[in-house]
Amino acid sequence: MQYNDDYFNSEDFKELLDTYENAMQAGAPPFLDTDDLVDLADYYNNIGENDKAVEVVDHALELYPDATLPNVFKARQALMENDFEMARHYADVIGDKDDPDYHYLLAEIMIAEKHIEEADRYLSEYSKSVEEDEWEDFIKDCANLYVDYGINDKAYQWMMRSKGDDSSDFKELMARTLFGLGKYKDSERIFNELIDRDPYSLNYWNALASAQLMDEDYSNAITSSEYAIAIDPKDPEGLSSKAQGLFRLGNFEEALEYYRRLEEIVPDDDIVPLNKGVCLVNLGRHEEAISCLERALEMAGEKSEILPNIYQELALCYGNTKQLEKALKMIDAAIKLTSDPSDMLVIRGHILLECGEEDEAEKSFMKALNMSDDSPSIMLRIIVSLYDNRYVNSCYEMFLDFFEAVDDHHPDFNKGYAYMALCCWDLRKKDEFMEYLQKSVERNPREAKLVLGFLFPETMEPSEYVQYMERELNN
Repeated sequence: MQYNDDYFNSEDFKELLDTYENAMQAGAPPFLDTDDLVDLADYYNNIGENDKAVEVVDHALELYPDATLPNVFKARQALMENDFEMARHYADVIGDKDDPDYHYLLAEIMIAEKHIEEADRYLSEYSKSVEEDEWEDFIKDCANLYVDYGINDKAYQWMMRSKGDDSSDFKELMARTLFGLGKYKDSERIFNELIDRDPYSLNYWNALASAQLMDEDYSNAITSSEYAIAIDPKDPEGLSSKAQGLFRLGNFEEALEYYRRLEEIVPDDDIVPLNKGVCLVNLGRHEEAISCLERALEMAGEKSEILPNIYQELALCYGNTKQLEKALKMIDAAIKLTSDPSDMLVIRGHILLECGEEDEAEKSFMKALNMSDDSPSIMLRIIVSLYDNRYVNSCYEMFLDFFEAVDDHHPDFNKGYAYMALCCWDLRKKDEFMEYLQKSVERNPREAKLVLGFLFPETMEPSEYVQYMERELNN
């Protein structure tokens, strides 16, 4: 959360930054008070200049060894590295044990150590000493602690102790807490209220776009991101949100263009060439996709969270271009990085099938089923793989058995009807196509739009599909 953005953009802060940087270039670190030095460290942290942030804090500690905020900064760095002993050391060094930030730090150490209830009891006990005129700030500080660690239910509980805070800070914190709880519509409503107060806030527009993306309201997410881009044409978050929205709507060519713009601004972000590669895959341009994905792989470190995604996409591209050995190497690398390899085994089977290795593909599919305890989701993916590889008759027969088994053992499972409708469409089974089209729009309209949307006008809602198709077929 970037609550300091307004201050960082102010003339006062720019003057402070110039003073500090000019002094450092001259080799004479300036004598500034603790608050100014910590503001500088926060600024460098926000823009990703971590080394400079540490340099400022170390300078602050040379001047003020027992000052609260520089020690809190160092303690939080230690917490990021799970060095709880060092974090407690910095807490012990703090001279003013009555400083609220000292108490917040002790609570944060407990939270970082997963002692959530202990932290909650500590803050509740400390709350008895909080003055009435400081209560609302105390509530926000406590909630912020939990939000930072993704413990949004506790953050919400603390915010409910507010006595009526209508400040923008409180509203933003509530909106982000609701976002973390998955209440995207409520989060969106509050961000709209904040935008009414400050229509030129880049953060609010980006946060609104994020809530809309998570709520799968892609058209409005694109609109919100466009406002962010209008405020700052080189804002990475706005460009990323628009690219994601366009991708989700199937506008891969335009999404690709925004990922290209994003790549110019954040050339070291490995997720951008990955997303470019996925756009190219959806456009059927697999050779170009391989180039992007191989670059993403080169950029990604061994601990990158997106490595499995890169391996998977590369495997599919290599499979599509009949480079079977490379494809299997990639998918095997992905399997090693996942705790549940059944999905990857389905992809492995798909690649083998695509390259004409039917027997090996069947073995991989069966292994995936066994590992997933005959999961209907895994079975559906296998059947869809058969369809993608043009085994349409086999796909149709398997779907008949699939739905019979699902109805008996998984009555709430609502996926696959659109794919069966597609099979029936290809096989010219008109009556069955209409039957499964009806089931698809009733039970899973999102899947109906994704799988069958190409048969209907682009702006048409799934609820209109059956009536439209009856009219078309009769004509």
